[in-house]
Amino acid sequence: MEKIQKIFYGLVLFTAILVLFSCNPLENNTESNTMLIFENLTGTDMEGNTVSFLESDVLTVDPDSGAQLVYSDTGQATLKATLLDPQPINPASEYNNIQLTRYTVSYFRSDGKNTEGVDVPYSFEGYLSTRLTVGVSTDISFVIVRAVAKIEPPLLLLGDGSSQGILTITARVDFYGQDLRDKTVTATGYLTIYFANFAE
Repeated sequence: MEKIQKIFYGLVLFTAILVLFSCNPLENNTESNTMLIFENLTGTDMEGNTVSFLESDVLTVDPDSGAQLVYSDTGQATLKATLLDPQPINPASEYNNIQLTRYTVSYFRSDGKNTEGVDVPYSFEGYLSTRLTVGVSTDISFVIVRAVAKIEPPLLLLGDGSSQGILTITARVDFYGQDLRDKTVTATGYLTIYFANFAE
């Protein structure tokens, strides 16, 4: 009887060790079996080329009327839903797909001056209704700088001539969603933005 108990406890211990070492560490931080990853985050330069930064004109002058205009700037994110387990026992199902619902944009500077509405534009939130299928890369265009930010400090000061030169700010973009089992997923990306009153 004692020998049988030793064998039983040995099997239990072996099983516990096997489970412990087979767990994906990332799975301990989320309830979802799917993770959301940034593959790319891009903006445009003043010529309209897609680049790994953004040149944002804080004030545009209409060449015909001379009217002063401000526009929102857009970024483009390439996102992908992928399974946490790289070698799953069961293949991905519809429940592993991700529904994106919203995103947030916040800004910071490398010099540590990060007061919103003084040193950097105010952070904001936007909403999405985009479905991501596991294993498929998806491009999403979104507003990364609102037009209203260009008529508020600190960008207003570049537009009216109170400040000169280029203001360099980093945008942090967080996307939020859930898999089709309603488990939350997030992903974070960064884009450097160069703000100035560029020549038309």
